[in-house]
Amino acid sequence: MKGTSSMKDGATIDRRTLLAGTAALSVALMLPGGRARATEQGKAVHGLSVFGDLKYPPGFEAFDYVGRDAPKGGRFVFSAPSWGFNQNPQTFNTFNTFILKGDAPPRMELCFDTLMVRALDEPDAMYGLVAESVEISDDGNTYVFNIRPEARFHDDSPLTAEDVAFSLTTLKEMGHPSIRQALSEMVSAGALDTARVAVHFSGRQARKAPLTVAGMPILSKAYYTRYDFAQSTLTPPLSSGPYKVGRHEVGRFVEYERVKTWWAADLPVSRGMFNFDVIRLEFFRDRQVDFEAFKKGVTTYREEFTARTWATEYNFPAVEDGRVTREEIPDGRPAGAQGWFLNTRRPMFQDPRIRQAIGFVFDFEWSNQALFYGAYTRTQSFFQNSPMLAQGEPTPEEMVLLERFRSQIPAAAFGPAVMAPVSDGSGQDRTMLREADRLLREAGCTRDGSTLLLPGGQPLTFEMLSNTTAFERVALPFVKNLARLGITANYRVVDPAQYQSRINDYDYDMVGRRFALSATLGEEIRDLLSSSAATTPGSGNLAGISDPVVDALIDIALNAPTRNEMEIAARALDRVLRAGYYWVPQWYKPVHTVATWDAFDRVAEPPAYDFAPEAQWWYDSARAKAAGVE
Repeated sequence: MKGTSSMKDGATIDRRTLLAGTAALSVALMLPGGRARATEQGKAVHGLSVFGDLKYPPGFEAFDYVGRDAPKGGRFVFSAPSWGFNQNPQTFNTFNTFILKGDAPPRMELCFDTLMVRALDEPDAMYGLVAESVEISDDGNTYVFNIRPEARFHDDSPLTAEDVAFSLTTLKEMGHPSIRQALSEMVSAGALDTARVAVHFSGRQARKAPLTVAGMPILSKAYYTRYDFAQSTLTPPLSSGPYKVGRHEVGRFVEYERVKTWWAADLPVSRGMFNFDVIRLEFFRDRQVDFEAFKKGVTTYREEFTARTWATEYNFPAVEDGRVTREEIPDGRPAGAQGWFLNTRRPMFQDPRIRQAIGFVFDFEWSNQALFYGAYTRTQSFFQNSPMLAQGEPTPEEMVLLERFRSQIPAAAFGPAVMAPVSDGSGQDRTMLREADRLLREAGCTRDGSTLLLPGGQPLTFEMLSNTTAFERVALPFVKNLARLGITANYRVVDPAQYQSRINDYDYDMVGRRFALSATLGEEIRDLLSSSAATTPGSGNLAGISDPVVDALIDIALNAPTRNEMEIAARALDRVLRAGYYWVPQWYKPVHTVATWDAFDRVAEPPAYDFAPEAQWWYDSARAKAAGVE
């Protein structure tokens, strides 16, 4: 691993070694190797999935998790969440969400159609939206999407194969780095005629790559002939989805208006979806101001992320009289990785022992009881709350993979999965602080009075970058404990624009972030963990992980022929990552803590693999009137 004493710097792994690892794993599991088929090849099919399993047959009427006859109307108002490429939860200054430049408002994806859409009650299956069907070549490297003739942009111009080919080509060449990474193995996209577009892959693509392409937004070629795709702009773009940009005020709010003439409203993948006439996002820079707005009914939906608020502050009149309801909705998705990421591009963090020592200083047990009211569980894994989480000793199948790289990965990866230290809950556990001190001395650090010096003689001083004061109550006790070891850490809050710019340029020492992965790994994991992403501005690889073993295990996971083999490879990867101490893991909870003004209805059982109430719930005008938020 980059800059560590336990790794060989500059080591490489060729493709023969990678393929040998995949083959060995298949033999160990007595399963076939080779490329899995997403669906039956050689004919047009209505859906795709990575491992060939589809819940919904041709001609299905609607997804099970929607209200098929849900009424249209009303408003869904909430504070802006962080979601998607180039989106900022605190402000916006562009509507171009597909490039690195600028901050776009969340939920711009509501404005754009895609070739296919996910079924949220399946791990990765997709069914046709703009594409009525898809044909797959025998070698799995060419996908031909058949475009519905009724597809239209909002100006009533036809959406054709030319628009699809233009979109995929433009996004690969000029899109956000995360999009370019996702499309890296797409060789070309071309229109065969107005209704058929062929997408060609390199043969090295991950199994999920065709689904990634099918989920990319479709742009109007004619529109972007007149407008520069590479520029940020506050001119709402021409699009074709269920919503379009409506009223907006920069930094304050944006409204998405339902397109009542949307061409796809009655398709099986759309029936019962997108029911609100207006979805409005309010922007707040302060969580307490955000909460006060909800209490007054300015916003009508709130997912609460502050445990103290959930435990102690939902006692205002609207809760007491039943106009506001609270519930905990199960979250079946992988919880992903939430933590403070240490930027290993910085020389002071290149020794894993120093990184491990810093992890010993954070007292989660004290924080959970004193600050979080016991609401959270400690995050341990990059794949928390999923079958990809490594536990205990490696299984024989995991060892098949790990053994191939024994000389290149830490010994800790071969033992019980690395776990975050458990404190005595005092807030300053002396045993943990002594262990941290031991690791620092082992790494060559020394003391000059009350100051800890790195092996080169410089004081160990770093900055914890944030865009909110909400984490101060968690970070400051952490900072205080670091000072006990002679480490100077500063919690620095900057404005949203500066924060995003510094993240894009990797101009930070330590930063807190949460990444959620899907139940089926795709190219997005390269954006978070790969060596190529470590040097790509704007990628999700905040820690700067640059390790050929990580790259190889990612390749094995993405090319696994079965879900079981993918999960085994992911667990081996998880062991290597956790043994690298790239982060100080934080916490998670397997539920959505949700409060709403009593104005909405929904199906009883939400889908397991995503949570998007603004797209799936509907408005009850009588209840909204009774609650006073009509």
